[in-house]
Amino acid sequence: MDNVRARDDCDACIIHEDAVEKAKTRAKDLEGNTIVRLSDIFKVMGDPTRLRIIHALSSGEMCVCDIAAALGMEHSAISHQLRILRNMRVVKFRKQGKEAIYSLDDEHVLQLFNGGLEHARHG
Repeated sequence: MDNVRARDDCDACIIHEDAVEKAKTRAKDLEGNTIVRLSDIFKVMGDPTRLRIIHALSSGEMCVCDIAAALGMEHSAISHQLRILRNMRVVKFRKQGKEAIYSLDDEHVLQLFNGGLEHARHG
């Protein structure tokens, strides 16, 4: 372990090489476009309206009109937010006649949402 110049946030001034190596190894998971995509997903999920849409869809498929009614919002506002969520593959849709039926893209979206919700409630 190497001693380094003291920083305001750490008085011990010790580098734990094993921790540094482990972090460097794990950083390979974020190489390429992965870190940008992850950041974009969190940005998209950082909007209260979009989180409310995700929460509504966590109970099952819904058409745009039903989501708008459930959230007390205009159809056009919901459509705009759904387009953003769809572009990031957070939600998907299928056509049923003239209706667009939306659902969460996959189980990962629900895991992200539920993990964040649990953390928010914990804090």
